[in-house]
Parts: sequence; structure tokens; C-alpha cells
Amino acid sequence: MTIRIFHASSPGAVVLLAAAIDAGCFTEPDRRILLLSRTGPAPETVADVSESAGFGRLRTRFDEVLSWNEAIAPFHPDGWSPRADDAPLWERHFRRAWGLGDTDLELVVDSPHAGPARALTQVFAGVPVDVYAEGPGAYGPTGEKIPALTGTRVRRLLHPDLVAGVRPLLLGEYGVEPRTVPPEAITKVVAELADGEAVLPGGEESALLLGQDLAGAGLIPAADEAGLRREMVRGAAALGHTRLVYAPDPYAPWENPAELRAEADRLGVELTVLDGPLPVPAEVLVHRLRPALVVGCTSAALFGAARFHGLPVATAGTGLLLERLAPYENAERTAATLADAVLPGLGDAEAVAARKPRGGAELDGLLAAVAFAMRPKVRPDLRPAAERYLAAHLDSHTWRYFKRRRLASLALPGVVPARLAFLRSSPALRRVVRRARALRS
Repeated sequence: MTIRIFHASSPGAVVLLAAAIDAGCFTEPDRRILLLSRTGPAPETVADVSESAGFGRLRTRFDEVLSWNEAIAPFHPDGWSPRADDAPLWERHFRRAWGLGDTDLELVVDSPHAGPARALTQVFAGVPVDVYAEGPGAYGPTGEKIPALTGTRVRRLLHPDLVAGVRPLLLGEYGVEPRTVPPEAITKVVAELADGEAVLPGGEESALLLGQDLAGAGLIPAADEAGLRREMVRGAAALGHTRLVYAPDPYAPWENPAELRAEADRLGVELTVLDGPLPVPAEVLVHRLRPALVVGCTSAALFGAARFHGLPVATAGTGLLLERLAPYENAERTAATLADAVLPGLGDAEAVAARKPRGGAELDGLLAAVAFAMRPKVRPDLRPAAERYLAAHLDSHTWRYFKRRRLASLALPGVVPARLAFLRSSPALRRVVRRARALRS
């Protein structure tokens, strides 16, 4: 017998897992358990994934639904992981509490370097692991160096094909092979949810504005995020849209839409704010409303609207996010870089109307360079690709994806003058720099 535990912390994750099951990406186990978690700074203030609209239809793919937050209370799900000596004790506890017995287990988790996924892989040591990524984070490096005993257990990376022709970098240091979840399976699950009971306004002539809790995640100040929402209203109005639908992040603390309504009134456009009793996943909104335009920052639904539905999309705030993200290795940098490089900006009416994502042969090079600059110790193998890209493509536009101090600290092209470029590859000079840094600290 085999029991497979699927961990998810968002509706989009459950949609992807359901699509992967429907598409035959997994063998048939004897029992499927969906383990839900609520994360973020204050998980008790946000709705549980099981409370989202249409969850009952997704629930049918699983034999049982459990709560990770309840299982480890009062510990915080983002920060807790067992001490090495305690991991066997926790495994025995969970096996007893969840009725697992001595049955063979398999884990399906999101990025195993942080949060509940890290704790699960530590508790159930030796268990085979499949990793999935629901958003553009799959195209970036692993968040930190994960233990070899975890990395070597990962069999594959499941992900939606959000950016055509680009190979994910996540867990590439362990040679993990990515596997695409078929887009038709994803859209079929989303269509199933869209036929549910949620009451939504008509949207075919509207612009859908997708909110994100960027301030709550500590990425930008709250005042900047409020300005970003107003920018979305102004930009959509400037493109000629007179009916706007704003969808707040349903799993963020409640936000007051009064400023947005005032901005819409000032511009003479109609604004509907979705605030129904049940949170509606953004992917369902896109499918159900079929809006004339989808506006967002780095949301996975924004990429999906362009890739899977062929809808016109526009980004807002990616430049601000790239500038403000700190430290440089912040995991959101990959999504911000992709959104800025691939999707049209809200101020570029011609690109928005073309409905054609930007990109090209240099996109792989850009992602490799950003990934190496973010995590040089995790992906040292990406240095040659990063050097090639920076030497050939670093200009006034692409500088927005990098920081001068970061390139200098890694001895990458762009900071060192060309006539001194040979110094970058000097082992002796690197030893001197490392010694100087050690003495200074």
C-alpha cells in the first residue's frame, strides 16, 4: 500500500495538483491526503483554502483533507521545522494522528527549502518527493541550499508552462527533471470551478485588476502598494476601459477600497470591488469573466491569462518591485523579472493590444544571470551563462534586473572595465578578496 500526501497553501496550488492527478502525472495510490496550510505573517487572519469557492469540487480528488496548522499548533507554519533529533518523534506522532500506520508514503510539496514543505521533508526522511511550482518561481533558483538527503529524493518538478520555451531552473542543481502539467488539464479544472456557485459581475467588456498582498509579504511599503493599485485604475482607464473589476487578494487581510473608488470616480469609470463571502481564485475569475484586459504585478494568473486564454494582459509595478526588493536574493525577484521582461507594461498600449508576450533567445540567458546573482552558492554552474549574458546584453534597460554592488561582489561583467576583465577569473585575486573580507569582519 502507498499513501501520497499532497501539501498546498493556496487555491492555485490545489488547482494544479488536481490537474496533475487528472492528467495522469501520478500513479494511483491507495490513499490520497490533501494537507492544507495557511501561511503568511498572521495565518489566523486569512481564510483557509478549504473555504474558497468551488473547493468542494476539488475535494473529490482526495480521500481526506487535513490541516497542517492544527497539526503543529501553536507553532507558526512558516518558521517551524523539527530539530534533527526530534524528527523521528514527530514522524511517529503524525503517523498516529493521521492514521498512516507503517504504510509507505510519498510526498508532493512546493519548494522544499522553506515553510511546511521543508518541515515535511525533514519529518518524513527517506520518503520519495515530488515538487511542484504553481507560479513563475519555477524559473528561478532554489531559495537556498537544501540538504543533499532531501535534494536527492526529489524525483521531478511539476509546473504549468507559463512561459513558452523556457526551462525551469528550480532544483536544477540536483538534476531534477521538470515535467509540464498539460494546459488543457489545468483549464478543464478551472472551468469546473467556474461553473460553481460564486456570483460574479459580467466581465467581457471589463478590465480585471488583480490585487496582491505585496506589502503584507514585506516586499514594498503599504503606501507604495496603495499607489500601485491606483496606478492600475489609471492605466486601465487610459487604455479606454470604462468598466473595471478589482479582485483583492482573497488570502490577505481585508483592505479598504475607498481610495480606489475615489480614483475611479475622479476618472469617470465604473469600479466593482469583489468582496463576496467566498474567496474566488484568480484563475477562476479570468476564466469566468473573460475580461477585455487583465492587469496585475507578478500574479501567476496574469501569466496564465496570456498563455492559456490568449487574453490581453498588462503589468503594473514591476519596475518598482525590482527596485525595492531586498535582499537581492528575494524569491519574488524571479517573478518580477519574468513579468517585466515578458509581459507588456500597462503604459504600452501597442504591446498590450498585440497580445504577444515579449521574449526571445536571450530570455534563458537573463534568467540564468539573475539566478546566479541571486544564489551563486546554490547554482555556481550558471556563472558562464551569466557572464555571457551580461557581457552581451547589459544596457540601460537590462540594468533594472541587477544591482551594481551585487555584480561587483561576484566579479561579473558590467562593473569591471573591459581592459581589466581578466582579473575576474584570477584565482589569486579572489583569494586576496576573500582574505580581506574575512579580516574586515
